[in-house]
Amino acid sequence: MRVAIFASGNGTNFEVLAKQFQDQTIPGDLVLMFCDHPDAKVVERAHRFKVPVETFTVKECGGKQAYEERILKVLQDYQIDFIALAGYMRVVGPTILDHYDHRIVNLHPAWLPEYPGLHSIERAFAGHRDQTGVTVHYIDAGLDSGPIIAQRHVPILADDTLDSLESRVHEVEHQLYPQVLKAVLTDLTKKEQG
Repeated sequence: MRVAIFASGNGTNFEVLAKQFQDQTIPGDLVLMFCDHPDAKVVERAHRFKVPVETFTVKECGGKQAYEERILKVLQDYQIDFIALAGYMRVVGPTILDHYDHRIVNLHPAWLPEYPGLHSIERAFAGHRDQTGVTVHYIDAGLDSGPIIAQRHVPILADDTLDSLESRVHEVEHQLYPQVLKAVLTDLTKKEQG
């Protein structure tokens, strides 16, 4: 499987995944990192792992449709089989979805369907709940609404700050996402080999 990771920001999840692709803990070849923010820290991380980078913005493409068509062209050029979203902060539209049905997974820092969209950790913390979570799911045309593959709870402790909660959510992400990707890609590879 030729895999692309899409990211928008710091790239800590990208780094965890890149290490596991390199040592083959996760099967497949990580052949592309796409980022919609050319100056994001994840770009630097990808260069460090010698993963090819493509980066451009919606604005420079003149709108979402043209942007997604350009991404699709990049995916085809790299012969991408599977996409892992790791902190990619845009909703993927039908231009890409139609070509990658059931081949795009996302990591979301909440127990979906609670807190879809942005600022999930902040909203869970502000909601005075006793727990939140991490969800890995296939994406569909909705906002964080695709079929759930795996979830893990993260307790919200009485003495938590937003920072301490965020850091525990990220720890769980860094454990759960590689495990799920390994299982999904192993399964897909077996199916393809028939």
